[in-house]
Amino acid sequence: MLRIALPNKGSLSEPAIRLFSEAGYRQRRDTKELLCRDHDNGVEFFYLRPRDIAVYVGEGTVDAGITGRDLLLDSGAAASEHRSLGFARSTFRFAAPAGTASSLADIDGKRVATSYDVLVGNYLTSHGINASVVHLDGAVETSVDLGVADVVADVVETGSTLRAAGLDIFGDPILTSEAVLITPAERAHHDEFEVVDRRIKGVLLARQYALMDYDVPADRLDEAVKVTPGLESPTVSPLHDGTWLAVRAMVPRRDTNRVMDKLYETGAKAILVTSIEACRL
Repeated sequence: MLRIALPNKGSLSEPAIRLFSEAGYRQRRDTKELLCRDHDNGVEFFYLRPRDIAVYVGEGTVDAGITGRDLLLDSGAAASEHRSLGFARSTFRFAAPAGTASSLADIDGKRVATSYDVLVGNYLTSHGINASVVHLDGAVETSVDLGVADVVADVVETGSTLRAAGLDIFGDPILTSEAVLITPAERAHHDEFEVVDRRIKGVLLARQYALMDYDVPADRLDEAVKVTPGLESPTVSPLHDGTWLAVRAMVPRRDTNRVMDKLYETGAKAILVTSIEACRL
């Protein structure tokens, strides 16, 4: 059976489990379960610490997994990003006491506290910065006040936590992270994994599109089709009275209301939008 590791807790866990559930795979019913076998699809799911998943994948203990891009890069494991998944996004930035640093060069010779010492250390080295990286498991924003570090590198959402600690964000982002599907760096071909990947891609695409149906006068069809060109071409069927046509097309989900407004202006009626559960394109 194909082995896949999923996060057992944290911001990555629920969306990852939901993704595979929408892709048609059985998932655990209790958060205490660490293993779930989907015999019908030939997959075993292991629920592991997000920080450990890249290590298991890199060692080949499991065939694939979902973790954060930040955790993958920080692990140093022989695993690689196969597909970005679009959830659990975060940004890594440097921060220091107000007025003490404004660019990456100002970090040279200083101590940097972070929970991601491999990631941050590699970043500094790649930019020619000689700094001492101090590993902390959490609450890095207090490290400056406690005299452990001069600068911190941490996940930033609004920056309010860092500002409350008297720190200002500076420099370019270290990394923009999100959930990713990872595989061993030297991945052997697995037909089963190709099916999993295709299903996941189908779910991700389905989340981006909606199905739109509407009726339009036959003499307004060309105008309406310009609004809803679909992926290949819309489906058009004649209605019983012969003067109207029924049209169906996929449209970007974020644009549905704007598209409906434009269709209404062309004379379209009975405009309906339906969610897409999954697709293959």
